[in-house]
Amino acid sequence: MEKNETGTAPDILERVRRVHFVGIGGSGMSPLAEILHARGYQLSGSDNNESDNVARMRTLGIPVYMGHAAENIAGAELVVYTSAVNSRNPELEEARRRGIPLLERAKLLGLITRRYPNTVAVSGTHGKTTTTSMIAQILVTAGLDPTLFIGGRLPLIGANGRAGSTGTMVCEACEFQDHYLEMHPAISVILNIDADHLDYFGTLDNVVASFRKFASQTSSTLIVNLDDKNARRAAEGWTDKRVVFYSTADGSAPWSARNIGTEEGSYGVYDLYHEGEPLGRVRLGVPGAHNVSNSLAAA
Repeated sequence: MEKNETGTAPDILERVRRVHFVGIGGSGMSPLAEILHARGYQLSGSDNNESDNVARMRTLGIPVYMGHAAENIAGAELVVYTSAVNSRNPELEEARRRGIPLLERAKLLGLITRRYPNTVAVSGTHGKTTTTSMIAQILVTAGLDPTLFIGGRLPLIGANGRAGSTGTMVCEACEFQDHYLEMHPAISVILNIDADHLDYFGTLDNVVASFRKFASQTSSTLIVNLDDKNARRAAEGWTDKRVVFYSTADGSAPWSARNIGTEEGSYGVYDLYHEGEPLGRVRLGVPGAHNVSNSLAAA
């Protein structure tokens, strides 16, 4: 059977029920723990500091230990960690000694997203958290009960993630060290592509190539910023999926923002158009031209 680099088989979530999270209070860890908890897994966790996320885990009935120690993983069948955790962490070392599978956080996110037939993954060098939050707010307010994985705290839910009861999941898709290549979403958003993380990618062309690989793993639809030339490069030539462009500069784009301005009581306003037809007036609660573009992607 194919295994990932940690030696953990891709069907690991089918074969375990007790999972320990090293650093469970992290913004990228706590929502994953909440999702697994809602799916009936028995969880435990550890962290170095008390935090709102740690408190939230405890309100769910998940035991969280302060500090890292070998005995914390007692009973675990799988140990989840992040790339920021030192390889000599006593919990990781104990898991290796006992032969307990280890799974890096990005790989767990990838495995979870595959369980949702309508995963929406938001990628881009900038604006992922904001746009994911906007999409999340739209869907939750509409009563569509999505599962969420957000890099920041969404005031509407008081957390940076939630477990929904439907087949829809909305999540950030981070290009750092190609983490988003663990995903195979139904719908992907490409906000922008800049020369970032060059210590890993080396060149801008390699960054664009990575986003093209991510786009290739999208099964249904790409939503792409027409105003960003590198995003356009990543979206060129696909015939096996729908490509939908949005723009704040080109009114002929399938989705466009026109008559952009300001009004009292709002940071920014615009008329939302789809295929040349007006859909309504959008009023934003966050400032900046970039957030007009982010909200258009969400729309």
